[in-house]
Amino acid sequence: MLAACATPAPAPAPVEPLSLYFDSGFEPRPVPADPKVLEASEAMRRYLAVDIAGQLRAQGDLHGLVAALKSNNARLKLDYDSATTRTAAEAFDLRAGNCLSLTVMTAALARELKIPVAFHRVLSDPLWTREGNTLFATGHVNILLGSPMPNDRFSPREARGVIIDFTPGADVRSQRSLEITEATITAMYMNNRAAESMRDGSVDQAYWWARGAIGHDPRFLEAVNTLGVIYSHRGHVAHAERAFRHVLAIESENVSALANLAGVLERAGRRPEAAALIARLRQVEPQPPFHFFDLGMAALKAKDYAAARDHFLRELRRNAYYHEAHFALAAAYVGLGDGDAARRHVATALETSTNRDAQNIYSAKLAWLRAHTTQ
Repeated sequence: MLAACATPAPAPAPVEPLSLYFDSGFEPRPVPADPKVLEASEAMRRYLAVDIAGQLRAQGDLHGLVAALKSNNARLKLDYDSATTRTAAEAFDLRAGNCLSLTVMTAALARELKIPVAFHRVLSDPLWTREGNTLFATGHVNILLGSPMPNDRFSPREARGVIIDFTPGADVRSQRSLEITEATITAMYMNNRAAESMRDGSVDQAYWWARGAIGHDPRFLEAVNTLGVIYSHRGHVAHAERAFRHVLAIESENVSALANLAGVLERAGRRPEAAALIARLRQVEPQPPFHFFDLGMAALKAKDYAAARDHFLRELRRNAYYHEAHFALAAAYVGLGDGDAARRHVATALETSTNRDAQNIYSAKLAWLRAHTTQ
């Protein structure tokens, strides 16, 4: 199961999990270390300076750009194309791309105009497609142009800027999402290219794209899952198992990793182990985004700190790097009188946050905890 258009235990992943790589098992392929996903081209700059210059002057940069993106005129008529992931410049030249391609194109144009940009991963059930024996899980990203949010878990109803979403029929008002970094966007792009290479039968190329994705953002666990699928396809069972277990060590209820590992073990003749994983998979009931986080917040409000702790820990099993869950868990530990655990989770919240305002809050809270709790 590969993550296509997207879409990370208290301890962060290693900076780069070198033990997961098996370079000698694949032919070298020319994959760029930096694919320059967000780089604007001269054609894009000319479009802003000439083609829509009057519109930008009349409506202002933000609203003029948004109007241009929404229009169907000959200057920028965009087509949604889910088959191929492109860089910003490629999507602009072809006037087509999937949600990630069109999102990075929008970001590159906005940055040329000095408009603030924030990327968001939409929290929703993935769209599953099948090609041959491979399942593809397609997630979703969009972009907020304009004023940044004070935190990165929000409903679009709260947005102070303008949300641009290219998925046909997307209901942005009902979405909840997480802000993600530019490094994650690059990792998503490279992971998509890996999935697309697998789809096209270019397994060696897929390996180097997936490896590059992990290098850009080791916390983007979908890329590690993709790497495991690539190993499985080539028959490198031990390496596939290592990749899937790496994901499960961080997110113990990661459905893709559980299913993929069960399949690898079954094909290797390790049926009892596979059966145990399948039984475990059946116990993982699908829950809406933030289900356990919301339960934890309700428990915190009721001062039921033990229940809050348990709910936040459960949330982190599925979204290990969600900084607000770490911060809320720290609050639960304060209520339980465990200052050491509280400090650890505030420190993790500070490390994993992608929002400057949140980082300032967590830094101040961590300093307070260090001064007022027992070491």
